[in-house]
Amino acid sequence: MLEIIQSDSRGKADHGWLKARHTFSFADYYDPARIHFGDLRVINEDRVAPGQGFGMHPHRDMEILTYIISGAIEHKDSMGNGTMIRAGEVQRMTAGTGVLHSEFNPSQDEELHLLQIWILPEAKNLEPGYEQTPFAREDKLNTLRLIASRDGRDGSLTIHQDVELYASILERGHEVSIDDVAARRIFVQVVAGSIDVNGEALGAGDGVQIRGNEQVTITAHADAEFLLFNLA
Repeated sequence: MLEIIQSDSRGKADHGWLKARHTFSFADYYDPARIHFGDLRVINEDRVAPGQGFGMHPHRDMEILTYIISGAIEHKDSMGNGTMIRAGEVQRMTAGTGVLHSEFNPSQDEELHLLQIWILPEAKNLEPGYEQTPFAREDKLNTLRLIASRDGRDGSLTIHQDVELYASILERGHEVSIDDVAARRIFVQVVAGSIDVNGEALGAGDGVQIRGNEQVTITAHADAEFLLFNLA
């Protein structure tokens, strides 16, 4: 079963300096049909104006992934981390028993474009943690590159949940697939371009929830970038 979430049907927030689209219920956007998908709780597509950002604020009991599409973000947290995360890099923060962090666009002329992803952890009160890893374009080109997983294999970030997250950049006409997933939940989020997922066309910002399909096949109609979540 496939359920498409079209880009323009997502929740919307416009704070001037921040323009956001919410795939699932978040902040002032509430849709009882879109609370979460398995352990996938949040996919926010954020555009942050130059020199703007989120001041120090708390999180707890959540696995938070930041996927930078363009620009860079300056991150500081109560664990003592102070880093710059650039396009092509992915950050994982385990909020666990509680962390404070801030996120700013340090550029004075370039917009920051990112996906913020929240995944429900397998247990509460985990020890807070932080990881940041670059994934080169060529490693994602015309393949499914594992970027986060429960066991951190193949250089992926570690998520404290039964989830595998893949990133891909597909050139027009190329195809990738994932098999033996009938007992799993699959979510595909299109970052850019246009793809076909099991016969359904999706464009930038679109997502699709998939359950009960033995195989998921993705074909690029034009050069495209997307994320694929393989969830319990």
